Amino acid sequence: MAVERTLPTSEAQDLLDLTRGIADKELAPRAAPDEEAGAFPRDVFALLGRSGLLGLPYPAAYGGGDQPYEVYLQVVEELAARWLAVGLGVSVHTLSCFPVAAYGTDAQRADLLPDMLGGAQLGAYCLSESHAGSDAGALATRAEPEPGAVPAPRAGAAEAGPDAEPAGVPEAPGYRITGAKSWITHGGAADFYTLFARTGGPGSGREGISCFHLPAATPGISADPPERKMGMSASPTAVVRFEDVRAALESRIGAEGQGFAIALAALDSGRLGIAACAVGVAQAALDLALAHSRERHQFGRPIGDFQGLSFLLADMATQTAAARELYLAAARRRDAGRPFATQAAMAKLFATDTAMRVTTDAVQVLGGAGYTRDLPAERLMREAKVLQIVEGTNQIQRMVIGRALAREARTTEGPAGR
Repeated sequence: MAVERTLPTSEAQDLLDLTRGIADKELAPRAAPDEEAGAFPRDVFALLGRSGLLGLPYPAAYGGGDQPYEVYLQVVEELAARWLAVGLGVSVHTLSCFPVAAYGTDAQRADLLPDMLGGAQLGAYCLSESHAGSDAGALATRAEPEPGAVPAPRAGAAEAGPDAEPAGVPEAPGYRITGAKSWITHGGAADFYTLFARTGGPGSGREGISCFHLPAATPGISADPPERKMGMSASPTAVVRFEDVRAALESRIGAEGQGFAIALAALDSGRLGIAACAVGVAQAALDLALAHSRERHQFGRPIGDFQGLSFLLADMATQTAAARELYLAAARRRDAGRPFATQAAMAKLFATDTAMRVTTDAVQVLGGAGYTRDLPAERLMREAKVLQIVEGTNQIQRMVIGRALAREARTTEGPAGR
């Protein structure tokens, strides 16, 4: 089923055409075998970076594409329709770049963003912990400020005489980070980690959290073996550990204590990326079911001619199209500089629930064949499930939406309404 898209510029159309070409040639043939083998496609992300598709919503001055979110998200959708591990990986990488792009200093942006947006560096977003998933403000990973220290003299330096080398240069102030992050996409495969850690006291809550950019090669950073998941085996998800990690003061992004606000701002945009991924998965399942409904004959007719299946396909198509329009509407609000957090939560909620329904129905349309690994329907169904969980479960999205409705009601309520 061809997706009709209304794009703002001819350049955006060229980007979508480029994306489809790469996705059809490089992603679709590898999705099933690499998922079966659990092989992470790092080379694909490098290719996307070289093709200008890994930094689309960020400034061209730093290697980005200067594209609106409306365009970027449709690129993510096309990638996810061929291989969710790649579409989701692009969304997570974009999320990981957001703090530096939006809150970094000019020096940090100039130093870090070109490699991040050009594909040389792949990121991971480290917020969740084993006890602090939905309640991210309860995170316990600590970044203890260190004022700097003078290294101790080497043994025997006092007897070495006036020509001996100096005992040492004072270390610059920074942080010592200790803790562990859970459920980290690209954990162990990333080149840098966007980390949120507590710099305030235990009782400081959300106000005591700061954001850091840490190269993966920093001593003390390690990753556990990847989780054994029911889907997306090609995308590593792992616990990332920070054991006495020394971080320079310049590695902090934004002001000390600003980290939680940065995290929430990033997640508002990240949820739109998940919504786009969900629509891509739903569209792939719909296309598979439609093709099967025309090719499979029973009682002398294509099975799609029977009302039971025809109505099912009609609902699948309607829900997928509605989910797409919902995430695009939220993206256009973002592009216009309008508040979009509630709309992003709605898009993430509806699109991921739609992906779960549509992929389940696609398996039903294919019947017994849909339950086998010979066709991608069962893989799409397994992959859809995780989208209802990542970057805020759908129960959390309902809380976000409900609280926004309550605030609006309180704001508009007048004396006559009491």
